[in-house]
Amino acid sequence: MSNEEAVPPAKAVAKNKPSAIKDFIAGGVGGVCTVVAGHPLDTIKVRLQTMPKPLPGEPPMFKGTFDCLTQTVRKEGIFGLYKGMGAPIVGVAPIFAVCFLGFGVGKRLQQKHPDEELTYFQLFKAGLLAGVFTTAIMAPGERIKCLLQIQQESSVADRKYKGPVDVAKQLYREGGIRSVYRGTGATLLRDMPASGMYFMTYEWLQRLLTPAGKDRSDMSVGRTIFAGGMAGIFNWAVAIPPDVLKSRLQTAPEGMYPNGARDVVRQIVKEEGVMSLYKGFTPIMLRAFPANAACFLGYEVAIKVLNWAAPGL
Repeated sequence: MSNEEAVPPAKAVAKNKPSAIKDFIAGGVGGVCTVVAGHPLDTIKVRLQTMPKPLPGEPPMFKGTFDCLTQTVRKEGIFGLYKGMGAPIVGVAPIFAVCFLGFGVGKRLQQKHPDEELTYFQLFKAGLLAGVFTTAIMAPGERIKCLLQIQQESSVADRKYKGPVDVAKQLYREGGIRSVYRGTGATLLRDMPASGMYFMTYEWLQRLLTPAGKDRSDMSVGRTIFAGGMAGIFNWAVAIPPDVLKSRLQTAPEGMYPNGARDVVRQIVKEEGVMSLYKGFTPIMLRAFPANAACFLGYEVAIKVLNWAAPGL
């Protein structure tokens, strides 16, 4: 009888054994789901954040989120909303793979044994590490993406950049590797606290929504979508101001901000006011829920598939 009672816990441990490889693969799947679901609103966000300040008496380039959406579709077609998606699609699988890997490593570094439940502050710190892990890949991809997204010429021949590879080549020619990686500090300033909030919120909601006496793998699709979507909203509530700084810095002409993000924040606050640090709030929040719901749903489904197909991985 005692042997029979010992079998179920052993199976449960094997099924739920933490795995860096599974975190890496499932994170990549979640990342691809994120880009497909959220890129159109990301394009609108970047255009609102980087539009020039109107001269006295002139209307702004875009009146708001809906105006930016309609102008983009009218002038460039529906595919104008997907400009710059090549860079994140190519980079997103490794970015999110590394992000979820970093979070897993951050958790394991703080655990005394694999089954230890971490505090929310410890989960936040593990998320901080995930933000550090992703910045090296994220920063150049974000720079390339933003430069492509702000191009509004309808004709390909009139555009400065023909695609992600062309952007990378031109940036390297103009300023070497430093130009490609411009905005790395601002990206780190955005991603560390935002990732901490992201994973802490998701884990909190997972614990809150998991049915009593059951494992988190038993959560319904609807609850997973809700937890992932809300994690995205909390993530961006923290990330918007540094994201505005990053977008401005990465799309500015060479030499405009010699001291980096410090110069950007001084100029924005002086000329446009503190609330300008929240430009793009509406499209960001509209995008945050579906994109991150798709991310975590993709991640959880991939984890289940991996646990089934390769339990010993």
